Amino acid sequence: MVHLGESAKIRIIEDDATIRALLEMALLGAGYSDIASSARGDEGMEMVKRDRPDLILLDVMLPGMDGFALARSVRAREELAATRIIMLTARTAPEDIVSGLESGADDYVTKPFDRKVLLARVKAVLRRGLPVTEGVDFDGLRIDESARAATLHGAALDLTPGEFSLLVRLVAHRGRVFVRPPDERTVDVQVAKLRQKLGAWADHIETVRGIGYRVKAV
Repeated sequence: MVHLGESAKIRIIEDDATIRALLEMALLGAGYSDIASSARGDEGMEMVKRDRPDLILLDVMLPGMDGFALARSVRAREELAATRIIMLTARTAPEDIVSGLESGADDYVTKPFDRKVLLARVKAVLRRGLPVTEGVDFDGLRIDESARAATLHGAALDLTPGEFSLLVRLVAHRGRVFVRPPDERTVDVQVAKLRQKLGAWADHIETVRGIGYRVKAV
């Protein structure tokens, strides 16, 4: 469950101490109280796995593990499916932005940044992460996230926890590519099994060659 306002859990992974302090002050001033930070990518990933935050503010150039690799690692973990990522970096080249978004970032903010603009993006990304599948009919598919159940044309789908989480992620963010981490074959297996169980509905799931998968907007 993604939280808004003071209850949102935000983690900052940034190696510049001045920027970390500025981000913490801006977030505290906006009412976000559950904030922690790390200066290293590898330590930041351990923090994220432990805390399961709602949002990560993530630099790209980090010691230990770069931001692109960290974002891919987050997206590969089922328990972090609801975690949103905003990349915050001085790298402004189009290929860097594409790499950031393909790694799984929800937004990409370049430095230097305006505090008000950043906070607006934080709010927007957190809101985007709220469950958006409840009670909605996606061409015969209905998902109940709280009960972790899905039906297709009224019939219950027998999904494993991993398959259910993947289906939620794909449908909730339909139209956007879910990036499969390099050398991560588990996702390919789950998608193949999902397609079998979804029958004709599986036509909604597109393979984006060399990147991952996407559910077409219904």
